[in-house]
Amino acid sequence: MTTTRRWILALTSLASLMVALDALVVTTALSTIRIDLGASIEELEWTVNAYSLSFAVLLMTGAVLGDRFGRRRMFAAGIGLFTAASAACALAPDVGTLIAARTVQGAGAALVMPLALALLTAGFPAEQRGKAMGLFSAVTGLAVLGGPVVGGAITEGLDWEWIFWLNVPIGLAVIPLALARLEESFGPRRPLDLPGVALVTGGSLGLVWGLVRGNSAGWGSLEVVGMLALGALLVAGFVAWELQAPAPMLPLRVFRSHGFSAGNAANFFQFASLFGAVFFMAQFLQTGLGYGPLGTGLRMLPWTATLTLVAPFAGVLADRFGERPFIAGGLLLQSAGMAWIALIADPGMAYGELIAPLIVAGSGTSMAMPAMQSAVLGAVAPSDIGHASGTFATLRQLGAAFGLAILVAVFAGAGSYVSPAAFADDFAPAIGVSAGLACAGALAALLVPGRRSARVAATVPAPEAAR
Repeated sequence: MTTTRRWILALTSLASLMVALDALVVTTALSTIRIDLGASIEELEWTVNAYSLSFAVLLMTGAVLGDRFGRRRMFAAGIGLFTAASAACALAPDVGTLIAARTVQGAGAALVMPLALALLTAGFPAEQRGKAMGLFSAVTGLAVLGGPVVGGAITEGLDWEWIFWLNVPIGLAVIPLALARLEESFGPRRPLDLPGVALVTGGSLGLVWGLVRGNSAGWGSLEVVGMLALGALLVAGFVAWELQAPAPMLPLRVFRSHGFSAGNAANFFQFASLFGAVFFMAQFLQTGLGYGPLGTGLRMLPWTATLTLVAPFAGVLADRFGERPFIAGGLLLQSAGMAWIALIADPGMAYGELIAPLIVAGSGTSMAMPAMQSAVLGAVAPSDIGHASGTFATLRQLGAAFGLAILVAVFAGAGSYVSPAAFADDFAPAIGVSAGLACAGALAALLVPGRRSARVAATVPAPEAAR
């Protein structure tokens, strides 16, 4: 590996780690943020969902901007935007400002992540690309393992604002190094699909807003019914536009593949289940069981550490035996672990009772993830892999946002932070819904073609003019 390639791998991996870490590092700080800023459960949810939604809807646009104006240039701009938004999060005097800054953070992340992969792909020859991608993924995976622990340690040792200040020196170091050490590269000059971005943003926001406000404003209120209806209408408009757009951000023809559609449905439900569960589990360990932020992060390790232990083996076995049993089986294990926690959750329980279900749920998640990505990308022609990868990442983030909104709606129906018992009352039903979402993903996974069928589908070229 040349010095130039070492710099490419180091800088893209570090930027990816920073962005991925920020999605999870906040989880163990949520209880402290709620107390310090006086946030409601709905406002607390938006500190997570504002990041997920802006990340999701702008991700494909970020890739197009890099292709047009230079991947290195826009990668550095994305890090700059993310770093500035991190400082704004740390300085936020109230929860509304924090939510707005998190939205901008998500926009910066939408530039960084796809362009990090594009720079890495362009900088390595085919025979070295697999190794580079493996190292890149391993570094990014540290965010899943270390996010809750890092967030807990910083929140308990310093204060919650420092989980955002941490990004500032990293970002300020990476920007000049990226401009100095990375070579500029461009992609095909595709036009921006601004109507598509506007429609999917408005539709997602309307649906999530309606779910979040349902309990407080009333499910039959004009606000909630109107926002849900508007969201659904805009999503339908997005589909109609993409079918006839001259340069769609999401070519809907790729959904003609059963493997692609079923794999993405499983992907959506998995992250809907996972992010809602992480949001509430971190708070249950603090509000329900009385642990501090650092103790909470450490006690989540049986859940998160399975990614580094199980996922590599699951990926190898899925290549050999096919992806479908690992996606469906993994999601059933994730569902079983969540259902187990829902049945035993009690403010007087010992932490040791949670270890086994956390390992079961984490092992299932780690089984399904690599097989799911392989199934989705293997179901399309080589010319469509870029769009397929972008769609997969977008639906993952949208699933996280919608799943969290659904679980918060269930919790907010009767749960509160008044006492550990009051929190536990609706924590269990919310985690039960997480189990149901994972089970829905397992059902979708049954439609993923077997190994032989998937290989045949992947070799069929997509029609050039089809939409």
